[in-house]
Amino acid sequence: MLIITCPWCGARPETEFRYGGEAHIARPADPSALTDQEWADFLYNRTNPKGLHAERWRHIHGCGRYFNALRDTVSDFLVTTYKAGEPRPENSRPDVEGSGR
Repeated sequence: MLIITCPWCGARPETEFRYGGEAHIARPADPSALTDQEWADFLYNRTNPKGLHAERWRHIHGCGRYFNALRDTVSDFLVTTYKAGEPRPENSRPDVEGSGR
């Protein structure tokens, strides 16, 4: 079981959280100006990297807030979590206990 660290509530088991998709996806400023293909790309196409990936999570059985996590898709290790709206952190693994498994 993963232990996920909510930026507000601290470390909790993964069963308290729900995945919310890729992080840092900006909504188009003028959706009506997009072609059908551009709108479909915005709605459905996401990166699928092997390695570090920024994800959006929600602490549904806690504070209810959304936050972002940087996860290694190969090892399923959560490198770090950070509040929504903050920039993506460096791609290095911290030596912080409880930030992953």
